[in-house]
Amino acid sequence: MPANDQNVWAPYTPDESTPWNLQRVVHLHRRAAFAAPWGVLQRDLATGPQGAVDLLFEGGESTDFESMAETIGNAAMASGSPARLKAWWVYRMLMSPDPLGERLTLVWHNHFATSNRKVQDLTLMREQNDLLRSHARAPFGQLLASVVKHPAMLVWLDADSNRKGHPNENLARELLELFTLGVGNYTEQDVKAAARALTGWTVAGGRFAFREARHDAGEIDLLGDRGPLSGDELLERLLNHPATAKRLARRLCQAFLGENVGSQAAVEELADGLAARNLDVGWAVETILRSRLFFSDENMRSRVLGPSEYIVGAVRALELCAPPPSTLVLAEWASRMGQDLFYPPNVGGWSEGRAWLATRTVVARANFADSLTGGRAWRPAREPDIEDLLRRNGQPDSLQEGVAWLAKLLWGENANSVAARVAEAAKSSDAPLSNALALLLASPEHSLA
Repeated sequence: MPANDQNVWAPYTPDESTPWNLQRVVHLHRRAAFAAPWGVLQRDLATGPQGAVDLLFEGGESTDFESMAETIGNAAMASGSPARLKAWWVYRMLMSPDPLGERLTLVWHNHFATSNRKVQDLTLMREQNDLLRSHARAPFGQLLASVVKHPAMLVWLDADSNRKGHPNENLARELLELFTLGVGNYTEQDVKAAARALTGWTVAGGRFAFREARHDAGEIDLLGDRGPLSGDELLERLLNHPATAKRLARRLCQAFLGENVGSQAAVEELADGLAARNLDVGWAVETILRSRLFFSDENMRSRVLGPSEYIVGAVRALELCAPPPSTLVLAEWASRMGQDLFYPPNVGGWSEGRAWLATRTVVARANFADSLTGGRAWRPAREPDIEDLLRRNGQPDSLQEGVAWLAKLLWGENANSVAARVAEAAKSSDAPLSNALALLLASPEHSLA
């Protein structure tokens, strides 16, 4: 299934060369939903690829989860602690019956990167996070307008200082460069023009406000058109520009496909579909996850997991949520690996892919694996019962067979050589199975999905 195949977005149908097997089930969940426990993997293996994607989009019963998440979120707000806000989101990623929704929330957090380092308001940061979640699969225009007009973004990009006669280009520049058109599809003059269109946008009483007296109502030259232009009209013009559909298609391909997977022609075809469907993100995500390209051999194990994906995926796959590790501890581990939630490094967000694997952060992954399997991620500490995990899933708990099954659970393939090497390295330790699991989680193989 080569990347230049003209039918890469056609729905995947299993055949002899690309069978629906455990490896592809694990691949789907690690890319789209952090990971899944053995029972879900077996369910989806029996259901088939299109049915498995249906179940991902449907999610599960959310009433009890949302009630608990709301309680935890409110407690985080009352505490005034950024660490507790991070823990609230990690709890959502771990426990949500809609992991695809949380996965997309993480994608949009990086696309619309906003840091509490400057905003300095946990309520606004939580509100923005909820906006990303509620519009995660909506037409992109709904997401864009909600986020760009939210006070967190307006504070982050200095909207209040953007006034008639004294424009501030920060919001305009990032709107064109990062959120919609992308570099190379606008000029510096377009940035200046967009800044004029956005004059008057500000925050009052913790909410978006428009101050007409501050708005530049004169004629504006933008992207080849001339005339008066409001901020809302600017957003509409950007959404209708073909470069926005291409940038959105590329962003979603980066989120769900491996590095260098998918040709430029494939991205443009997806962009054309988005443009024809009002930039419907849900349609694009579904198209990607159902596609021949997504399940192709070249797309398997070709994407480096980000820190939150790496951490949450391990806990979900290993059924360690009853009770879960301390989400305060897990959020701190994500930060040590280079992803400090609610504190992206700059307006461009985190560099992804191989950039996640600096020497320091690779060491942090290994240390996390040791902490998780050794029980130190819980408060108070409690060592996870890996033998019980094996028994509950009908697996032998001998070291060699247990390690082989854990590798299948985590990666979906018979990694016999790795499992044998890990079992041999762990057999002389005090807790050989836990030690072997730590070695699997710390291995280079586990950072690739």
